[in-house]
Amino acid sequence: MFDLDSPGSERSLSSQSPQSPSPQSPSPQSPSPEALAPSELNQAPQDVIAPSAEPSKPRSLAEWITLGLATLILSVLVGLILYDWQINQNRPPAFQIEVTQSARITDGHYYVPFSIKNTGGRIARTVQVTAELQIDGQVSESGEQQIDFLSGSEKKRGNFVFDQNPQQGELLIRVASYGLP
Repeated sequence: MFDLDSPGSERSLSSQSPQSPSPQSPSPQSPSPEALAPSELNQAPQDVIAPSAEPSKPRSLAEWITLGLATLILSVLVGLILYDWQINQNRPPAFQIEVTQSARITDGHYYVPFSIKNTGGRIARTVQVTAELQIDGQVSESGEQQIDFLSGSEKKRGNFVFDQNPQQGELLIRVASYGLP
């Protein structure tokens, strides 16, 4: 590449070799960038800019049917998304808790696995889950877990650890509290 503005450059735009076409003369080939004047360097050739004057063909029946079906499917999907968003947005958090397996014993402790699912539509933060083990009508052990974030329809799992066998009494697992974002 040549630097045309540098003082040591011996090449001039006005001096052209006899083989190169002049910028004003029409030729089938476009002139090289070195042979063009600076004002002509930024211009695009006219045959690239000119749009096709050919008229477009009318759409066929198959194209119209495909366009109609695609539009219908897209409209249904957008409608279902908006409907689901509107319905679930206004439902407050609600929780479903299940003991997923029977207690397992490890190192003399009883591990009770549970799962919690937010069946509501809104997000719940700092969900406080408590478990009470009642033996002979008395609360003998209790535990609590805090789940930081539980979005709508999300399910998380955890374990409560007891020193006494939960099968000897009644185990109550419930949500004590939660916060909204």
